[in-house]
Amino acid sequence: MAPQNPFSLLLLLVSLFYASTLPLFLSLSTVAISETSNQTLICALARQTYLNCTSFPLGTHQNPIPSPNVSLSAITAGDGFVCFLRYPSLTSVTAVGCYRFSGNGSDLTYKRIYRGAMLNDFDAGNSHICGLVGGSDHLVCWQWPGFNSPNVQNLSEISVGKEFVCGLLETGQIKCFGTNNNVVDKAPEGNYSLIVAGLQQACAISMDGTMVNCWGQMTRTLTGNFNSLALGDNRGCALQANDTVFCWGENNFVLPENLRGVYFLSITGKSRVFCGIIISNYSLICWGDENLGSGSVVFQTVMPGPCQTHCQCGILADYGKFCNQGYICQTCKRFRQHMLYPPASARALQPPRPESSSSSTKRIAYFIVGSVGSASLLIVFCFFLYRIYKRKISRVHDSGPLDRAETTPEQGSAQIPPEKPTRGSTQNSRLQQRVSHLVSMGSSKLEVFILEELRQATDNFSNSHKIGSGSYGSVYRAKLQDGRDVAIKRAELTVSTSPLYAGIVKRQEDDQDHAFLSELAHLSRLNHKHLVQLYGYCDEANERVLVYEFMVNGTLHDHLHKLQDSPLLSWAARIKVALDAARGIEYLHSYAVPQIIHRDIKSSNILLDTQWTAKVSDFGFSLMGPDDDEGHISLRAAGTMGYMDPAYYKFQQLTTKSDVYSFGVVLIELLSGRKAIHRNEETGQPRNVVDYMVPYIVRDEIHRVLDPRLPPPTPFEIEAVAYVGYIAADCVVPDGRDRPTMTEIVSSLERALTACLANPFLSRSSTGSSIREVL
Repeated sequence: MAPQNPFSLLLLLVSLFYASTLPLFLSLSTVAISETSNQTLICALARQTYLNCTSFPLGTHQNPIPSPNVSLSAITAGDGFVCFLRYPSLTSVTAVGCYRFSGNGSDLTYKRIYRGAMLNDFDAGNSHICGLVGGSDHLVCWQWPGFNSPNVQNLSEISVGKEFVCGLLETGQIKCFGTNNNVVDKAPEGNYSLIVAGLQQACAISMDGTMVNCWGQMTRTLTGNFNSLALGDNRGCALQANDTVFCWGENNFVLPENLRGVYFLSITGKSRVFCGIIISNYSLICWGDENLGSGSVVFQTVMPGPCQTHCQCGILADYGKFCNQGYICQTCKRFRQHMLYPPASARALQPPRPESSSSSTKRIAYFIVGSVGSASLLIVFCFFLYRIYKRKISRVHDSGPLDRAETTPEQGSAQIPPEKPTRGSTQNSRLQQRVSHLVSMGSSKLEVFILEELRQATDNFSNSHKIGSGSYGSVYRAKLQDGRDVAIKRAELTVSTSPLYAGIVKRQEDDQDHAFLSELAHLSRLNHKHLVQLYGYCDEANERVLVYEFMVNGTLHDHLHKLQDSPLLSWAARIKVALDAARGIEYLHSYAVPQIIHRDIKSSNILLDTQWTAKVSDFGFSLMGPDDDEGHISLRAAGTMGYMDPAYYKFQQLTTKSDVYSFGVVLIELLSGRKAIHRNEETGQPRNVVDYMVPYIVRDEIHRVLDPRLPPPTPFEIEAVAYVGYIAADCVVPDGRDRPTMTEIVSSLERALTACLANPFLSRSSTGSSIREVL
């Protein structure tokens, strides 16, 4: 084999680098167009759980498709059918269901065509439906007899036409499959950032967004600045970088004159009809068919985009009006809007003009220099990717070395802290939009604190006010001008001038921003006596600060493991604290709408107020629970070692029973006085408190391993203490399905506390597993 040209290798390396840094542009849409007989059916998601449809000519039939009672991510359509993708982002199992209709849409049949692993993308042509299975990016198709799924991976998106499907590899190369050889065999070479299929043709946008290349029945090259495309039957429209639409096609098809100054968020097309969502009010306007005239407002408001859990180019400020789960992402721009754009009518529709030889030479020189720099960046990027890969789980933090006490503030003089690293302006803007939306969505009770006020209250965040620190940052105690005693949690970043640590700092920023928004999202709408109250926040000058009620008696962890003189040196007091915390968690699981899974239940996140009432705190890791008919959320494990559910850690499937396991560890801490991970006195090696305590509990020998700081329990108390031991043992069984619910735990702890105070006898009870009923 002849040696490869080094310049070609360098070109491939650079193309791979740029492909890896480009955002994904999937074909998921909240608008779909279908045709049957002489009718055009236009459907759109009005909200995540409401599908709205109408047929043209107008008035023939309205809303022919019933709204499915599930959360939808996106919809697509073909000739005589409309399909929807079940919201997949918070679970590993998703589904595709289709309504098939005839005539004006009144004769409906429904069929679920897929249920399985999450789909990263899905699209429909005139007859066929295809999707990309998450994880493997494997292409699968339905309603397509004889189609054999190709053995190709690393597809990033797909689009389906008549008897063909085309997709983009992660490198930007185009791959087409099917029997329409006019399209499949003529796919262009090169690297592209988006591909869209029409009936008998396909088009793709170049990596830099400056060219559209079309092939198949309609061959054309367009130059300009483009962000997305929509294709029909021998016609197409492009959404330009300035958010206006330009159309072309046979019989001099153009955008209606009255729509040429309108700014669109997204567009879609099928056959003769095109529709676009208006940026200003999210109304849906359609054109192209004689029944639509020069542009008809089909729906006054539609979802501006699919609901997702991750956004690469910002979050739409008012996503909460449409999404019960997730966010609506802002449109990623392929071509940055720092240029002047000529009117669409003046834009040439020919291939780029040939360059002079001197200009070409300069461009080659620039390209070589840029390529070398890009290759260097790629090497650095791969290095950090390797370092990240070595970490077994994401965002799992430990309580610190076994021989080191938790952070205790050192008394010292006030000093001005170092300047914090500045977050990128784009990230900062996105965060401010999300914060503004959270405040507008029922969070008006939250106060917006001025940074200067908080600085004054803490002597410029001095060590004399510092009471602790954690994964988010430092916590300070302060008294506000109105006399309130508050705890101020301030995000802090590691300051580093070395570019080698840029990825670590960026990850820390993302984690802190997620925790900041999670606390706002959950505590701003929760009100329970056993949840710590959030007074407000400060989002100013790159600061992320949260202000809480101050819990004067500290954490349960301190009373169990640090303070020698604690009021929690009686069994009744400890069981009451456990009951308080259980009621707070029960509220999150059973009464919060939507359900919340805390993910980081531990003794240091259970705080005590002046009346010794226990309250659950720190919602930085918490998530909304799965749908009612789904068993779990699939995501990388997060939490604290020693408290984390082993099943969640191993299989990365989160349920409310993961919180139950963590609470069981807290119960064992309360009984034994030992840390979740403690030192084995015999070997000096770390040991998990669950492995140490549970064998004694199941042998009815719990009295041998109780906290020696407490007086030996009386004959009446030992019954209650043993009963709590049985509850704890049930909470930490390996299979989450065998663990009790928090409601069952609350009921059992109520009986245990009553027994401890009133001295009735208890034996093993039942919380749905091994505990037996009270005698």
